[in-house]
Amino acid sequence: MTNEEPKSTGPVSENMPSFPEQINPLLTGLFYPSESDEPLEAVTCYLDQTAPLTVSQIKDWQMLPPAIYVDEMPEAEFWEPVITDQDWYSDEEKQCTAQFQQLKKIMEETLTVRQVFRVGETERDVYFLGRQADGERTGFKTKIIQT
Repeated sequence: MTNEEPKSTGPVSENMPSFPEQINPLLTGLFYPSESDEPLEAVTCYLDQTAPLTVSQIKDWQMLPPAIYVDEMPEAEFWEPVITDQDWYSDEEKQCTAQFQQLKKIMEETLTVRQVFRVGETERDVYFLGRQADGERTGFKTKIIQT
């Protein structure tokens, strides 16, 4: 019996593609909707402690001055507008919803300690980060515009 942190994934396979290899095909051509639809991009983060990240650590990681506003948002709030299929969606919108649903599944199966941080006030960078089985933090970033 091992004393491992609980994970949402099964045993790690040597043939398993890396996290960027899993999400990059999904991120291509995928845009997060806000007042300006913005692309998603894979990121890594050197902060590898087991505890959840803090706003202060995100500011340090991004080398932000203290005056820049950073907050954490609930993961469900991030996913809600992009994984809910609507009857009136076009085929293209339904395909985007399916891509976001697949991305969410990969994030939940691959990463623990998932967190979403927003940086800024109107044009906000959004970082969705989590811990891989090897302890490295990774995820993706996008931008939302809220006026």
